[in-house]
Order: sequence, then structure tokens, then C-alpha cells
Amino acid sequence: MTSERRGLLIILSSPSGAGKSTLAHRLMDWDETLRFSVSATTRAPREGERDGVDYRFLEVSEFKQMVAEGRMLEHAHVFGNFYGSPQGPVEEAIEAGRDVLFDVDWQGAQQIVNSDLGKHTLSIFLLPPSITELRRRLVSRGKDSEDVISKRMQKSWDEISHWGSYDYVLVNDDLDATFEKLKGIVTAERMRRAQQPRLQEVVRHLQAEFEEGLQ
Repeated sequence: MTSERRGLLIILSSPSGAGKSTLAHRLMDWDETLRFSVSATTRAPREGERDGVDYRFLEVSEFKQMVAEGRMLEHAHVFGNFYGSPQGPVEEAIEAGRDVLFDVDWQGAQQIVNSDLGKHTLSIFLLPPSITELRRRLVSRGKDSEDVISKRMQKSWDEISHWGSYDYVLVNDDLDATFEKLKGIVTAERMRRAQQPRLQEVVRHLQAEFEEGLQ
């Protein structure tokens, strides 16, 4: 049976510290059917990580084969390891009407948008209200050294400079207000024509009924 709607590939991107993780988890609390895409990686599992839950752990040869066969929506080589988003599970989710969240940078976002599933993507970029506030948030987390914070800040402008390639851009100056806007965007985008597979059937029935009435 065809689902009432197709799922969305919801891409959230932002510089580190702009609130992306917090808003993504709020979205999943709001709609418990939402799930993060389980990425594949060639790095070794860390303590407590489970295959198929935290990551799909693959050999380098298997990962490269999946890329060659077009079975990765996006992929990148980071610090000596490969990371990517397998296409198969995402296709199954959207055909079943389930939305999938992607926490990727602008390069990963562009690969997904340009993939076979591109027409089902919804890309959203989160901007901080100021660079000063972005740095304050990074410092207040208390997780990183000053050197790491400096590197994150240097990378932040590269991320921000690609804001124009996203469908929506939100300035996260108020977390609650930004979340309300985010919910509104997702709710509206779920009703896009491309997300409603039964529309053609409905129109065919209307056309048949109309033609019968003319006879």
C-alpha cells in the first residue's frame, strides 16, 4: 500500500555552536518518527558503539565499492577515515513516509541535493546572531580547549559562506522561536506535491467523475 506521503530528507547544517544538535533533538522529541540517518564509516568502533545503531562499520574496500556503485548519498574522507550516508535505508524510510535527519556540512548537503533523492530534500541552514555569540556558546560548553575553539571559529566562516545554497536559513537568536519556525517549515514541506504520491490518483478520479458528468 502506498504511503499517504513520502518522507523528507531533512538536512540541518550550521557552524559548530549555532544550535544544530539541540534543535535536531527537539525535532525528534516533537515527532518520534523522525530519526537520524545512520552513517557508515571505516573507522574502528569506539567503546560502547553498536554497529547499525551508532554507525555502520565497514571495511575500506566495501565502502569504496558502495561509492562506486552509487549507493552512498554523500561521503567524505575525514582525518584518515571515510564517512558516508548509505542510500538504501533512506529510500526505504521515505517510501514508508518517514522523515530522515542529516547532520552534514555544506559539501555533504550538496551531494544529497544532487543525488537521485534530491527532489525529496529539505535543506536548512542555521546562522548564529553574531560571531561574538558563536564564540561565547563554544566557550560556555566547556568541552573544548582554546586551540580547538580557535579552529572551530576559523572553520565557521567557511560554513557560513555557503548559506545561499540552502532552501531555508534561520538566525538562531532565540532557541524557542527558532524551533517554532523549524516546525512550521517541516510541516509545510511535508505537503509539497513531490511528497504526496496519491495526488495523481486523486486527480484521475476527479477527471473520470467530471467526464462522466458531461455525458
